[in-house]
Amino acid sequence: MFKTFTTKLAGRDLTIETGKLAQLANGAVLVRYGETTVLSTVTASKAPRDGVDFFPLSVDYEEKLYSVGKIPGGFTKREGKPTEKAILTSRVIDRPIRPLFPKDLRNDVVVVNTVMSVDQNNSPEIAAMIGTSAAIAISDIPWNGPVGGVVLGLVDGQVVINPNSEERAKSDMYVTLAGTLDKICMVEAGANEVPEDVMLNAIIEGHKTIKEICAFINEMVAEVGKPKFAYESCDVPEQIFEDIKAFAGEEMKQAVLAVDKTDRDNAIDALTEKVHAEFDEKLGDDAHWIGDAIYKLEKKTVRSYLFDEHKRVDGRGMEEIRPLSAEIDCIPRVHGCGLFKRGQTQVMTIATLAPVSEAQKLDGIDEEVSKRYMHQYNFPSYSVGEAKSSRGPGRREIGHGALAERALVPVIPSEEEFPYSMRLVSEVLMSNGSTSQGSVCGSTLALMAAGVPIKRPVAGISSGLCTNDAYDADPENPDNYVTFMDIQGIEDFFGDMDFKVAGTEKGITAIQVDIKVKGLSYGIIKQAFELTRKGRMQILNDIILPCISEPRAEVSEYAPKMYTLKIPTDKIREVIGKGGETINKIVAETGVKMDIEEDGTIYVATSDKEAADKAIKMINGIVAEPEVGMIYEGTVKKIIECGAFVEFLPGKQGMVHISKLAEFHVNKVEDIVKEGDTVRVKLYEIDKQGRNNLTMKDVPQDAE
Repeated sequence: MFKTFTTKLAGRDLTIETGKLAQLANGAVLVRYGETTVLSTVTASKAPRDGVDFFPLSVDYEEKLYSVGKIPGGFTKREGKPTEKAILTSRVIDRPIRPLFPKDLRNDVVVVNTVMSVDQNNSPEIAAMIGTSAAIAISDIPWNGPVGGVVLGLVDGQVVINPNSEERAKSDMYVTLAGTLDKICMVEAGANEVPEDVMLNAIIEGHKTIKEICAFINEMVAEVGKPKFAYESCDVPEQIFEDIKAFAGEEMKQAVLAVDKTDRDNAIDALTEKVHAEFDEKLGDDAHWIGDAIYKLEKKTVRSYLFDEHKRVDGRGMEEIRPLSAEIDCIPRVHGCGLFKRGQTQVMTIATLAPVSEAQKLDGIDEEVSKRYMHQYNFPSYSVGEAKSSRGPGRREIGHGALAERALVPVIPSEEEFPYSMRLVSEVLMSNGSTSQGSVCGSTLALMAAGVPIKRPVAGISSGLCTNDAYDADPENPDNYVTFMDIQGIEDFFGDMDFKVAGTEKGITAIQVDIKVKGLSYGIIKQAFELTRKGRMQILNDIILPCISEPRAEVSEYAPKMYTLKIPTDKIREVIGKGGETINKIVAETGVKMDIEEDGTIYVATSDKEAADKAIKMINGIVAEPEVGMIYEGTVKKIIECGAFVEFLPGKQGMVHISKLAEFHVNKVEDIVKEGDTVRVKLYEIDKQGRNNLTMKDVPQDAE
């Protein structure tokens, strides 16, 4: 049955239609936000696949270039693999909805958001998030939603909900926020050093609108929602778990206690073998539950230490950071290098500088067309002691790279201050939790070592959470949760939150929050901000600044040096030449790289100063106007009976009459000059016809 539901969101119409399109999906809605249109669908398998020991949720966000009136490039003329922005949006939608599915559900669930039209004033990402929530909520798939989502801006100190294109351009932050009626589920933020209290107040303000969205979706559910289907629970049988807990519980308490990740893993592997030896024959066909039972026992043990004893398995205090260290210049010849280590997490970041023309070109559905600061993150299998072949970056790698990139963007100098493109690559050499924030710290070190004049150093750290059974009913009660600083891998796996915050001494530059509970209270968010600020100030003051106190004054000897000059805009065409002939000639003769901006700014990049001087001299010659009385060095281009034509400025010629070739009488032009000769000439006249008349008289040919 076709139904339409309409409400207001940030002063604009939000309409959700259902019952007309994609009716074979478990749930489908068409979301219209202004003129932005997104089709959101969700489907579920009828039963779990054999051997699946996790919840197989897949979220896709498909950018269709027809939505912005573009035809895809390339030979195939169709969309290929998702853009980085599409992958990041899929992750942003995935994070708030995943914890709301039953923990023991193993049916495949696939969410697809198809962007069909885009109005740049109305975010398709938010339309897709709301559409996803509505589609799942009205479907027959078990779920504890709905969620709502908004974007938060900060314009002139005021929080703006879902800022339009003009407001986004001058906003001091871009925060994607998701939540339920009573909790915050997801925060993803980029900000220009926004203080923690301002960020918290913005989140609280945004949650008010989220509650309205959730209430709106609940109205839809009441009218068109389907009954939820029954599913086969895939949780380990209680009796099997209790038997294994009785046998291995005390040994598990000792096995998880280790500073070294490898020692802990080896102890748990040994205990697992011992459990198999004891229970394989007893359980028979049910022996396949042993792995799940061991995992569950390890999780309960770690959480018991955290919540009940306020004790961490590596012996640290709840607000204690693992041992820290930092180095620069570990790799020769690269333009900048930083090595950051926190416990058994180790990240090396390499900086490469290049001309602005090497900025990354973007072909997506938003307004951004290029970026000159890029960060990429690699997570090889050896970093966690596994033997797996590399298969290129996955969604996690792209997400972590984008987070570190977002953290540094607010401190990157403008193109006018530093006319370079910058590519940062973080290689995770060892991982035991929070590598993305290690990448932030490594990037700061690498940029400063490379001589990039960043405004202030940036550091990042994460905080964790452990809750009890009463938390969902009373999330604001501090007796129901405990927070802690700098989570390691085991605390990430078994804890309830990974709250990552990066920033400077002045404020926040990036946030990313992953949770496993149904949401966060304001009190937890406030504590997370306090912990992460304390942690990043410790990293900045105790580790990064003692390693390198300020950006180097000069870029590396191996980096291209950038020389800048400005020409009149009406001369740009002359410097480029027909079909690029002139600029290509300059590049070929000097070996430099050149970029010309629309305002007449020219960037010349080379590590050879003589080549730069030669290129600049050639450019100045092209744009210079001939000046009577000036002496020029030129090349003889053509000889005729009565004189020689000399190119005395690039693209500009004049004639030296035979009578002006020398102080004495000249019988034949070839007696004095030949084609290709370099000669010095004086421009003594520009006649009424605009011709340049040159002389070699009284012009010493051997003078400097």
